[in-house]
Amino acid sequence: MSLIFFPPPIEQITSEIARHAGVDLYVLRLDLMHPWVNGNKWFKLKYNLLEAKQKNFTTLLTFGGAYSNHIYATAAAGNLFGFRTIGLIRGEERLPLNPTLSFAVQEGMQLVYLNREMYRQRNTPALEEYLQQRFGEVFIIPEGGSNLNGVRGCTEIDRAMPTAVTERSRSAGYAYAFDHICVACGTATTLAGIALSLHKGQRAIAFPVLKNGAFLAQEVESLLTNYLASDLPSPYNSPASWELVCDYHFGGYAKVNNDLLFFSQQFTEEHGVPLDYVYTAKMFYGVMDLLKQGFFSKGDRLLLIHTGGLQGNVGMEERLQRFSKI
Repeated sequence: MSLIFFPPPIEQITSEIARHAGVDLYVLRLDLMHPWVNGNKWFKLKYNLLEAKQKNFTTLLTFGGAYSNHIYATAAAGNLFGFRTIGLIRGEERLPLNPTLSFAVQEGMQLVYLNREMYRQRNTPALEEYLQQRFGEVFIIPEGGSNLNGVRGCTEIDRAMPTAVTERSRSAGYAYAFDHICVACGTATTLAGIALSLHKGQRAIAFPVLKNGAFLAQEVESLLTNYLASDLPSPYNSPASWELVCDYHFGGYAKVNNDLLFFSQQFTEEHGVPLDYVYTAKMFYGVMDLLKQGFFSKGDRLLLIHTGGLQGNVGMEERLQRFSKI
């Protein structure tokens, strides 16, 4: 199962902050892979779609919020590969639909709204049984594609890196291209997959976008333990070192402030790399702030993974405009 992808480029960020810190800064533009199924979304969906196809399911069912990148990508991927899709949306229906949900409907997704109490039960056997009774034989993909299939897909993100940078680094005497791989963190699935695919000398650094995101450490450990105990392929027998930096959530999931908005807009203008407000902007802000603090060592080579999600900016900007008028 494959899509026609554009090879995601690696772009060097020429920044005075990075120069002063003595580090090389690069961005892996997964946002440019595909118009609709891009970023880390394809990697988390790939093996879920393959399993559904192999088991002859015709309907995918998944979960997400009203601005969910996962809902957006699942609707598009389902349409591309011939699946019926059902999206269970957290909260009440609001009309007119925002751009994310409008796109999902256009791609053929049936939207079903769950109150927040029921939505919190999304990972329980009781709700799964209820969903099977209501919708019949459906292949359930957890919110954000956060399962072992999702982890497996994310172990392949390193394959999306063009070889030019790796070859150049090796010619300079480096065993690998980058010392640190930085990524935004929501469900910890992408972080787990990346940690499993790195060399021992490398480190994955994740920036939770949720308030009090330290709890995600348990999620990462659980995903890693369960994955390594499974019969799924793993590039290495144990994960590389990883850590969470929890200070750049800006108030919590989908929360923004003027500092983040200004940073995102300025970064885009200066470097030509658009950032989404919910995930990548927070991670990029955190990296640049840590560079100012001397967090990294001189000579380090950093790769920042752009995980897509730009579709959500339209809805976010509309919401911010509404609030500004209240």
